[in-house]
Amino acid sequence: MEPYAFHPEYSTANPRGNTWSAHTYNVAMSDEIGHFENCRKLDATNTNCAKPGDQDKGELDEDDGHGFCVPAADSTLVKINGCFSDDEDFDGQSYLPDWPGTNPDPRKDAKLHPSPVLFTSPLANGTTQYSTIAFEADLPRIEADDSQDNPPFCNRTTGANCVNPPRGAAFYPFFTTGVHAGTCTFQQGGNFIPGTISHFGGSSTTEFGKLLAVPYPDVGPSITTLINDFNSGDMPNPCPATP
Repeated sequence: MEPYAFHPEYSTANPRGNTWSAHTYNVAMSDEIGHFENCRKLDATNTNCAKPGDQDKGELDEDDGHGFCVPAADSTLVKINGCFSDDEDFDGQSYLPDWPGTNPDPRKDAKLHPSPVLFTSPLANGTTQYSTIAFEADLPRIEADDSQDNPPFCNRTTGANCVNPPRGAAFYPFFTTGVHAGTCTFQQGGNFIPGTISHFGGSSTTEFGKLLAVPYPDVGPSITTLINDFNSGDMPNPCPATP
């Protein structure tokens, strides 16, 4: 664990929308997934997929290309072609049970999967603990008709057809807590990471909670209320930082 290079200035915050993002937080750890699919063969430009990987079941999808693919030769480690456009049907590698802690057998899990992403709670001004946290996933925003290929689409006004996990996903990662180097630590993956203390229900559905309607500033000035997130609601910080 390396020391933080930045300490947030404020010790309190309110969930609210802004003019550029779907999320409501301002002091947070954020991880964006869904930007990789492997490709068996690229086209002549080496930037679009010509023969998709297994995740597409033999047929090219709308998200196979757009000039965002790279050849296997570009990698110094794993030699596979890859496409980095938005995964518009939730079938790419990000949405498979290949995350750490997705196999209940710890030996098989360690052999087949990477170690989890780890992070600790921040400290305001380097000393003040955050008393509460919330978990949030912006799935409704990326399940809308301007982001996905396959209906039914999420209605961000009513919440209809907004689901967690998303349709097409075999798995959606979530956070648990454990102890690493003597410090309480959040970890990302599945439900079976060895040494896990808090599971938060053991799935993305239980952890990220209910749909959240959020007011966003609009021109006028005016306010637009949209459903862009699942949010757990505030809870006591289960993993305080070590000052």
